Amino acid sequence: MYFTRFFIHKKVISCYKCRMRWRSCPFSLVHMLRCLLLRLCPRKRGCRLPLWMPKTRAYMKLLLHSLFYNFLTDSDVVFDSLFEPLLWTVDYLTRWFGLVFVWMVVLLTTSILLVAYVVLLPYALRTYPTEWLTWHLCYGHWNLVMIVFHYYKAVKTSPGYPPNEKNDIPFVSVCKKCVIPKPARAHHCGICNRCILKMDHHCPWLNNCVGHLNHRYFFSFCVFMTLGCVYCSWNGRIRFLAAYNALERFKHLEMEKPGVPITGMGPLIGLLPTGQTDYVTPAPPYSFKEKMMDKSIIYFWVLTSTVAVVLGALTTWHALLISRGETSIEKHTNSNEKSRMEKIGQVYKNPFNYGKLHNWKIFLGVEKRSHWFTRVLLPSAHLPLGDGLTWDFALRKEPIPV
Repeated sequence: MYFTRFFIHKKVISCYKCRMRWRSCPFSLVHMLRCLLLRLCPRKRGCRLPLWMPKTRAYMKLLLHSLFYNFLTDSDVVFDSLFEPLLWTVDYLTRWFGLVFVWMVVLLTTSILLVAYVVLLPYALRTYPTEWLTWHLCYGHWNLVMIVFHYYKAVKTSPGYPPNEKNDIPFVSVCKKCVIPKPARAHHCGICNRCILKMDHHCPWLNNCVGHLNHRYFFSFCVFMTLGCVYCSWNGRIRFLAAYNALERFKHLEMEKPGVPITGMGPLIGLLPTGQTDYVTPAPPYSFKEKMMDKSIIYFWVLTSTVAVVLGALTTWHALLISRGETSIEKHTNSNEKSRMEKIGQVYKNPFNYGKLHNWKIFLGVEKRSHWFTRVLLPSAHLPLGDGLTWDFALRKEPIPV
């Protein structure tokens, strides 16, 4: 009996290839250890780790290498990777504060209109000649209609999206985020979280992307808003100077409070007429209404002048891009491509530049001479030329010289 128990104990505990020896243990513990040893150290294969452990180790090693190695890695990729958290935060805030920016545009424009109609228009009706008054009323309201129309269309019009279903349209790449074919001039917007046809940029003041279908509305809004601000600033400059001088005069007179005797006039008191005392003359009446009107005129002029300068610079920049047949994104990519080809002794040519005049006609949708008036100088909701997926139509010969 003793020999039998000793044999079982030695047979179960010992593992010849692992060279492990156990002195003694309870039978239940022996059974558990035997099962564990048979799983980890089978006699035919020897002592090895479970299969999932080397697979996990290999996957983690590959993942670690993928974070540091890429044959396409350059300074732009490193820069984008480092600033990805900051860019994601900006995109998130822009997405959620888009409506706030739109309401800011609406409220600021409404405040300018209130000052123009309540303060400046009555003054113009009293002082301007009939011819000048007629011209100001016609131009001002035409400019206002163009601003409101193009801003509304730029906000509400979809910029245009590539089709998601299968089609035969040629594409230049596949979007890494949308995983759909991306046509020429299309780019992915991180704020809208989808690809945009002929994307220029995401405008927070529109809460919308500027793309193929609403690019003209955006640019026209910038042009007419700049013209309106220049118009208001130039015609309100005289009233601004008058209001500013009135407020400064009022502040100066408030510092010299009436009823305070003039010092140093004691010896001359006998020269004053009978009953007159040496007191400062009271300030002329300056009502609260006049004060608020002058402050509103200053606010009107400062805001319109600032917007005219800032928005005028932005409009000029976009006009240059349109003349070259580029968008804001393509300006960056074309510059990089031009530098790359110069290094290898070649010249880069923008494939979407068809000449300044033809670029403007494609952008504005002008197909005949009358369209310069009906589609540019008047509110027009016509669609742009082409579908934004292909650009072969722009290569055809111009039938009508404009």
